[in-house]
Amino acid sequence: MSLPPGFLDELRTRTSLSQVVGRKVMWDTRKSNQGKGDMWAPCPFHHEKTASFHVDDKKGFYYCFGCHAKGDAISFIRETDNVEFIEAVRILAAEAGMTMPERDPQAQARAEAQKGLADVMEIAAQHFRLHLKTAAGAGARDYLQARGLSEATQERFEIGFAPEGWQSLWDHLKAKNIADDLIFGCGLAKPSTKGGKPYDTFRNRIMFPIRDARGRCVAFGGRAMDPNDNAKYLNSPETELFDKSRTLYNQGPAREAAGKGAPLIVAEGYMDVIALVEGGFGASVAPLGTAVTETQLMMMWRIADEPVIALDGDTAGLRAAHRVIDLALPLLEAGKSLRFALMPEGKDPDDLIRSGGKKAMQALVDKALPMVQLLWQRETGGRDFDSPERKAALDKTLREKIKTIRDPSIRGHYGQAIKEMRWALFSPRRATPKRRKGGKWQAAPEPARASTKTSLLVSAGDGAQLQVRVAVILASVIATPGVCEEFETALENMHCANPGHARLRNLILAHAPAGKETLCAQIEAALGAGALENLMRLPHVALAPPLRHPEDEDIARMTIAEELAKLEAERGLSEEISEAAEDISGQADEAVTWRLSQAAEARNKAVRCQGEDTVEYDMGDNGARINRGEREQFEALLDKINFSKQRP
Repeated sequence: MSLPPGFLDELRTRTSLSQVVGRKVMWDTRKSNQGKGDMWAPCPFHHEKTASFHVDDKKGFYYCFGCHAKGDAISFIRETDNVEFIEAVRILAAEAGMTMPERDPQAQARAEAQKGLADVMEIAAQHFRLHLKTAAGAGARDYLQARGLSEATQERFEIGFAPEGWQSLWDHLKAKNIADDLIFGCGLAKPSTKGGKPYDTFRNRIMFPIRDARGRCVAFGGRAMDPNDNAKYLNSPETELFDKSRTLYNQGPAREAAGKGAPLIVAEGYMDVIALVEGGFGASVAPLGTAVTETQLMMMWRIADEPVIALDGDTAGLRAAHRVIDLALPLLEAGKSLRFALMPEGKDPDDLIRSGGKKAMQALVDKALPMVQLLWQRETGGRDFDSPERKAALDKTLREKIKTIRDPSIRGHYGQAIKEMRWALFSPRRATPKRRKGGKWQAAPEPARASTKTSLLVSAGDGAQLQVRVAVILASVIATPGVCEEFETALENMHCANPGHARLRNLILAHAPAGKETLCAQIEAALGAGALENLMRLPHVALAPPLRHPEDEDIARMTIAEELAKLEAERGLSEEISEAAEDISGQADEAVTWRLSQAAEARNKAVRCQGEDTVEYDMGDNGARINRGEREQFEALLDKINFSKQRP
């Protein structure tokens, strides 16, 4: 069975050799460099213990320095699965989502036809390059020079010029006895609708050859010299050679540069790519006048794990970046993502490099945003979330976006990252907290550091009772993290005078959805070993019902709700008395006295209400309180047991 020449090239482009080989070997993580596609493992073709089998994922080849086995993904499948060539191609095509071409006796004829088209495209490229050097191309040369493109750069990118004449290229090709159908098949000319002579597709334009991964000239991009032209940039029509959704400008050289460690940068147009390459960013590509397609995205990931999207810094460029996010989310895999370099307003990479040089562009690449962060900015930028309904709408939108991610691990990490950014946006104390003292606002103390060896619950004078309640609430949520979501808003608004409590509360909100084990691990990592033990062994915490019955979420819900309500009542009363005290220092009148008496009475009622506990306690030998009812039930049970033993 014969295969079209382009089919195998596209198959190799879509296939990751390291993924194919990774199913058969165990990578040596100390020797391998996944970021550069440089992977090592013991050879699967002969028995050995050392990692002498090398995979170059960028170039798509493997080689064993022991047995000297070498090849590509197809040969690897043939050798390891013991199948024929066509069957190996079929296996890889199924994994890559490609349809195997059916047996066609005309396949060879089509392959020959494509070769004929490619030959004609090369003749056209040489024709355009020669015309750039003629008097007719003087204006184009001046334009290129004004854009900073030297003659060496023009040669490197094979830039040419299509003169104004209607049949310049047509006459040149016909003089070489090239058939009309080949010229039309290349998209280089169009038949006249008036019955006249066919006319050239490109006229009075600077010409940029577009080459595929094999280096063949498959299309042209033309930049109009006439400012009044309807199309500033014009690409070749799609042909047997050219599919713009499966082609990237500068793809071949970019792959080679990325293999040497250069970051893959995705720009918008030809001039941006040329400016980036000349500025020292050799691994630069561009889609061809359309939004990035799924195939182009897979081609980018075949070149680099984290391409940097660097589109223009205008509204259209930002919209294009947002479309890329929606396209990429369902396709994300471990290690395969995107980053976004946001250009300054009104500038593209070409403008930035000409004004600021390589350093300016490198700074943006270094600060490129992860995709999750740009997704968050898209959904929150320029919007107010001053109502529960708006917050709920944001949550719904983000959940729907995250659901499109197929990989469960990545989906979980995106949810965690979004939750942390949501906390930073909605937390009432996301700025440095302030406290009032002596009628003036002062910055609160810095939060306790992880290295601090003191207990999370410290003596706080009159505020000790409040901190006790906070400690009980936090410990209860840690014991039963499944209830955290129900109290998320209350926890966010809960005042934590103790910086250690504040840090613990933030960790709970960030990591509780991941489960108790992960939550405890994160707390220990952030606050130090023993932090949880110090909290849980405090007498008032250890006696909390959720700590004694961690499996009962209903008990946890009731305890947390009750403690939050009491905490809010005490805090409100304290603030009211404090304000009245400040007023009395300025002018003591009957109104202030009445306010103080009312506040005191309210406080007494709150204390009495909180003291109405129907549970009575006895003091144990170790000083701990024991529920008298539970103790009596236990003693009654013991009496029954003893009575049954005494019966004959």
